Amino acid sequence: MRGRTLTGDQSPDFTRATAALRDVRLRPEVRITEVPAPQRIAPYAVALTADVVGSTADDDELASGRFVLLHDPSSPQPWEGEWRVVTFARAELEPEVANDPMLGAVGWAWLIDALESRGVDYGTEAGTVTRVVSESFAGLADREPSVEMEVRASWTPHGDDLGAHLLAWSDLLCTIAGLPPLPEGVVALPGQRR
Repeated sequence: MRGRTLTGDQSPDFTRATAALRDVRLRPEVRITEVPAPQRIAPYAVALTADVVGSTADDDELASGRFVLLHDPSSPQPWEGEWRVVTFARAELEPEVANDPMLGAVGWAWLIDALESRGVDYGTEAGTVTRVVSESFAGLADREPSVEMEVRASWTPHGDDLGAHLLAWSDLLCTIAGLPPLPEGVVALPGQRR
């Protein structure tokens, strides 16, 4: 991963953070790629996209998302810290959940559970959970309705373990993809990284 800065100076803290992200070992179903980071939000940023794929030979995409780590040594007031994580996670769900009034609360709970299960220290969290129901008509009427959930969230990491925040986000991705959690004490073998 490459860190980027607007000033041309490299931040040692940001260099350590990107190294921590690089060292994270995700489940083999999670394929991660570095992409261009936003340029005007913070002096330092790194952005990753991820796809959760099935274990079948055709590698069906089960979920996708984006993880952005921002660093601003001036500690912007809304962040209440020098770091900010900005994420989204998206997956298609079963059509029968479309009318579940608790779907948004469940999606947000999945995020909070992922953060807490990784034991990360965070604050100033904010976000939305959106559901989109697509129905087809006329020449497309034979298509089944589809439901998509999207969790958009941001939070301020506290402490130095920024890799754990990436792990928590990948746990959320796997949850909305419908993958079972790994049992306590089981570590996924490193998968192929793109």
